[in-house]
Amino acid sequence: MAARSTSTSMDVNPKTQNYQRAIGGGDKTELLEEGGRDDEHGSPEERGFCDYLLTLFSFFIFLCTLPLSLCFCVKIVQEYERAVIFRLGRLLPGGAKGPGMFFILPCIDSYQKVDLRVVSFDVPPQEVLTKDSVTVAVDAVVYFRIYNATMSITNVENANRSTRLLAQTTLRNVLGTKNLSEILGERESISETMQSSLDEATDPWGVKVERVEVKDVRLPQQLQRAMAAEAEASREARAKVIAAEGEQNASRALKEAADIISESPSALQLRYLQTLTTISAEKNSTVIFPLPVNFLARLLPNENK
Repeated sequence: MAARSTSTSMDVNPKTQNYQRAIGGGDKTELLEEGGRDDEHGSPEERGFCDYLLTLFSFFIFLCTLPLSLCFCVKIVQEYERAVIFRLGRLLPGGAKGPGMFFILPCIDSYQKVDLRVVSFDVPPQEVLTKDSVTVAVDAVVYFRIYNATMSITNVENANRSTRLLAQTTLRNVLGTKNLSEILGERESISETMQSSLDEATDPWGVKVERVEVKDVRLPQQLQRAMAAEAEASREARAKVIAAEGEQNASRALKEAADIISESPSALQLRYLQTLTTISAEKNSTVIFPLPVNFLARLLPNENK
């Protein structure tokens, strides 16, 4: 997944924090405001004398140890990564750094790398009691990515682990409001509901849930046998109905054929000859003694009577 078109930025204000999120790689941004105390992320004007003194001392050490200090102070992050830098425990203005090369001061700066690529994980099978009191085991797969590296570090201890735990509870909560037939036949709508719920809950963590898919729904053995018996009975009933309809249609066809043959004596003779041709074509030991047609005509009803 490419993260080149957008870089995460953060504006630090002494009273409120505004995080900007790039939407779809365009110029439109969404401001996410979070209230906090003035001393949570201090601005440069709030830094004390000790902060400036330690910063100057660290910079002096960097100059004195050149060029060896470059190996420890120059860092590189990949295209799909961002680095969140803290100086003396405070978040640096300017937001996350990267991609490319950035500079940190020795002893007073620390940083954490954040991967912006899409991550997928399997939700373990969850025992869920449906709305119609049926216990099923359902598992799913979730695809998410971090869109704001700063928020994923400062607002939550472990964004990946928290998202995994939240996915499990969301799966149980959503399926608990559905019937068994809805779970089996409306997986797409259930996935969309889970995706919207997870996305809304993880938005303050800088996490974007891209997709949720329900993988498997495992039913109890007794319920599987009951459903199989019901399906088999339904198939047998349909088979009997189809066989009865076939018998009815065949009887009607035979009746119509008998009426036509009884109306025309020549039709009976042609049918007789056709039957003889069919029997003689087969390779068998049957001896055929054809009867005269006049003899068969005596068996037909006399219309003059």
